[in-house]
Amino acid sequence: MGFLSHRVERSEIKPGDHIYSYRAVFTYSHHGIFVGGSKVVHFTPRQIANSSSDTSSDFYNSMSSIPSSCETFPDCGFRQLDSGVVLSCLDCFLKKGSLYCFEYGVPPTVFLAKVRGGTCTTAASDPPETVIHRAMYLLQNGFGNYDVFQNNCEDFAMYCKTGLLVMDRLGVGRSGQASTVIGAPLAAILSSPLNLLIPSPVGVATVTAGMFCMSRYATDIGVRSDVIKVAVEDLAMKLSWAGPLEEVPEDDDASGAMIAR
Repeated sequence: MGFLSHRVERSEIKPGDHIYSYRAVFTYSHHGIFVGGSKVVHFTPRQIANSSSDTSSDFYNSMSSIPSSCETFPDCGFRQLDSGVVLSCLDCFLKKGSLYCFEYGVPPTVFLAKVRGGTCTTAASDPPETVIHRAMYLLQNGFGNYDVFQNNCEDFAMYCKTGLLVMDRLGVGRSGQASTVIGAPLAAILSSPLNLLIPSPVGVATVTAGMFCMSRYATDIGVRSDVIKVAVEDLAMKLSWAGPLEEVPEDDDASGAMIAR
């Protein structure tokens, strides 16, 4: 477990792991689910999946995420028509970047110590067979429209791992990276009135840092109250805003059986 992130070797990851790799000199990270056999299922904007021109405001996922060709794996880059969920080999997913493993079920103290978002959550992961079932189901059925703050690649991976969705359509999604982007200016705004009360620059910086960490913690799916468990088979109703969604328990044994087919 690293201080900022959790770097691992390829031999250490297991099917069902949530992995990620940094892009653009550590500006952001791209996330996916390792499903075994050197394959990763991940989520990209539809504009990128369909053409070489990118008109989205996405900064989590550059145009290099989907390979144009792969000499090693013929099915690398597979996706359904008009879907942003892609199956890639591990090499094409990493694009020569380092491999990191997203951590689940971390204590609050560890979460708050991670200065960078998008590396861990206090929420617990479901069993690997359930995680893989969700990822493969979404590869065939899609994950809705890509949204940089509410439905990005990290949101996709976290849903596969936990089955949790955020009910608030106007707030930030599950992504730790998105909450970091929002949390930084929020912390600065909230701490600015304290400049008059805390004349020391060190004191102001300490208060701002504390508020930044707490704003990140408040948006973590492991502690927020606006999340519900949604079976992957019922996900389309939520993503298409078909109406109010009720909590649906998942049958892990049934999910595992479907994977084995």
